Amino acid sequence: MNFNLKEIFTAFMVLFAVIDIIGNIPIIIDLRKKAGHIQSEKASIIAGAIMIVFLFVGESILKLVGIDVHSFAVAGAFILLFIALEMILGITLYKQDEEFSLNATVFPLAFPLIAGPGSLTTLLSLKSEFSTENIIVALIINVIFIFIVLKTSVKIEKLIGQNGINITRKIFGVVLLAIAVKLFTSNIKFLL
Repeated sequence: MNFNLKEIFTAFMVLFAVIDIIGNIPIIIDLRKKAGHIQSEKASIIAGAIMIVFLFVGESILKLVGIDVHSFAVAGAFILLFIALEMILGITLYKQDEEFSLNATVFPLAFPLIAGPGSLTTLLSLKSEFSTENIIVALIINVIFIFIVLKTSVKIEKLIGQNGINITRKIFGVVLLAIAVKLFTSNIKFLL
């Protein structure tokens, strides 16, 4: 085992910025309203498991199905774009089905919102720079933080109120749109 606090902290901060659980609070609140209930523990564990599995087998899986990391990132940019448009314009692009309350915890919350293409491609980048055990520790710390935010999102909603949620939702929608554009432009050049 080669634990390094500097690597753990750096990997944690990079993943924290990419996952952006604080910025996703308006989406989480909105999903909670649509679905009625979100299982915080299940969403956190599933997102963490997806990221850890992808850390080990992600590149192999993408190669197996003939998809490179850049194509994966561009697809993720489109998903982020649609979520951002929902936030900014106040429209619903994701059609909820009758079993939405069962699915909201896994899709779209655990994947692709938390364990999305941005965080998954970031994991592949971190793997080339840091040792795997340090990345896993950073991931676990992020998952704990994600769980806390998911569990307290109702309290956060009460604290900032409906107007605060609407304003925050629009602001973070624009930020998410900018992240989608950046993810798209930085990866599309490799495909052309």
